[in-house]
Amino acid sequence: MTTLHTPPSQHLFLVDDDRLILTTLACALTQVGYQISTAESADDAENWLAQGHQRPQLVILDVHMPGQSGLTLAQRLRELDHIPFMMLSAYSDQATVAQATQQGALSYAVKPIDPAQLIPVIEAALARANELQELRTTRLQLQTALDNERDINVAVGITMMQHRLPRKAAFDLLRQGARSQRCKLIELAQRIITAAETINV
Repeated sequence: MTTLHTPPSQHLFLVDDDRLILTTLACALTQVGYQISTAESADDAENWLAQGHQRPQLVILDVHMPGQSGLTLAQRLRELDHIPFMMLSAYSDQATVAQATQQGALSYAVKPIDPAQLIPVIEAALARANELQELRTTRLQLQTALDNERDINVAVGITMMQHRLPRKAAFDLLRQGARSQRCKLIELAQRIITAAETINV
């Protein structure tokens, strides 16, 4: 298992038990500017990832390998911080392609493959991976905004009850409190909720 250092670019992680294919692809992709790391089995790949190496932008893995299969590793990649991957295989049967797709593969290429022909496939997979990451980031931001809005509303309700104020007056009181304490409104709201929960306990 080796890491080939190249000028900073997209980091690809190649996983294939065929050392000739692994070396050929690694050399060809390094020459066009990719940073390449390699592993010769799914178990080696998992160990490499567990050691905290730089997160690859894309994993390119063989479907059929001795021991743990590429499809099993694919499932782990999906669960492990949504690491994007594409599959390589000597087989193009519909069942194998369907399994790879169900696991979340961004692309599927049949071996033997010319490295020059693989590059556009890799670029398309990287572009799709970026799109999916942007969607996940947007969804997380929206969820955070909704959670913050809920907490502020709960804190306003607590303030209304404690001070017997109408909603707008309670909100204004919270906003003034956040300014005087030089903190964000959501931070003050969460402190109020925590204090109320402590009292109720």
